[in-house]
Amino acid sequence: VQLQASGGGLVQPGGSLRLSCAASGTFFRINAATWYRQAPGKERELVAGITNTGSTNYADSVKGRFTISRDNGKNMVYLQMNSLKSEDTAVYYCNAIIAGISGAMNYWGQGTLVTVSS
Repeated sequence: VQLQASGGGLVQPGGSLRLSCAASGTFFRINAATWYRQAPGKERELVAGITNTGSTNYADSVKGRFTISRDNGKNMVYLQMNSLKSEDTAVYYCNAIIAGISGAMNYWGQGTLVTVSS
């Protein structure tokens, strides 16, 4: 099982980006999924999470601006980021608990860089 994150890039303050996280391989389903980010010189922090029932939670710093969603049929998780600020600049990572033949396991995708700058 692999997770592939994509969608990062350079965007001006106030702009939007949508990050995608694709799960591939042999498994039953994605249970919970979470987006994290790590800014230069800082620790990795939770940005947003979504459960298998669709319940969501967000870091206070992104509430009202970011939306996490999932498409179970496509095994995809998304992070819509609006009203981006310079402090959102970071490498964003997707993480998922995926149920497979060996049980539920934790997987990380590679990071995708988001740079918010004018």
